[in-house]
Amino acid sequence: MGGRRRGAPGAGEDYSFVSPVVKYLLFLFNFIFWVISLVMVSIGVYARMMKHAEAALACLSVDPAVMLMVVGVLMFIITFCGCVGSLRENICLLNTFCICLTVIFLLQLAAGILGFIFSDKARTRVTEMINNAIVHYREDIDLQNLIDFGQKEFGCCGGVTYTDWSQNIYFNCKKDNPSRERCSVPFSCCIIPKDKEVINTMCGQGMQELEYIKAGDHIHTNGCIDKMVNWIHSNLFLLGGIALGLAIPQLVGILLSQILINQIKDQIELQNYNLKHRADPWS
Repeated sequence: MGGRRRGAPGAGEDYSFVSPVVKYLLFLFNFIFWVISLVMVSIGVYARMMKHAEAALACLSVDPAVMLMVVGVLMFIITFCGCVGSLRENICLLNTFCICLTVIFLLQLAAGILGFIFSDKARTRVTEMINNAIVHYREDIDLQNLIDFGQKEFGCCGGVTYTDWSQNIYFNCKKDNPSRERCSVPFSCCIIPKDKEVINTMCGQGMQELEYIKAGDHIHTNGCIDKMVNWIHSNLFLLGGIALGLAIPQLVGILLSQILINQIKDQIELQNYNLKHRADPWS
């Protein structure tokens, strides 16, 4: 359906139920996110190609490049339906776009509610993920950088406590471990004084052999899970704002697509009415 059609009350008057404002606003909305999806896929593919295959496969389930590509492809397909559907005034594509956005919104809402209700199970799952990441710390450079960033930002070390690093073969405290990093923790666990000009990058050496209090003079001894939970509790308004910021574009897309669908249906009904009454001498 395109253009303005004849058939409004009043002879010789052009009329269309389809608002060009709604139509092109929906197209612009989808086009912006369509471009963003292309950028996401490109970054994901580039990051995937730059990594060694064996390292990437070591932690495939948490590979940021794969996650970026999957999200980008899904966004590309959905926004493509929205772009073409709005320009061509295609009800089928617009319905597909609207249904996909609604399903994604409901899944996000359900995930948030379930995460709040089953917070203990979510905490257990996060603990398992962190422990698995510790095991593969040296195998994936992206994962290593992510863990180091988290430990520096939150001022923590390990999942529950700093001795969790013994799960890694390089930092394991067993006596038969030949690694030079035996009983150590990564540099990102260290407490770095602001007034210290020369930083000792070996400050985590042998820290697992020290008692909790003595180790606390040199490294962060608290685990990252408790730090993350405390951070979430302290930033509920920020997280709520982010969640609202993600939800608003989806709701706007759903609203615009429904308005355009209804307008197109009204236009089709008007056209059918005109066809039936074209030969009516009293029209």
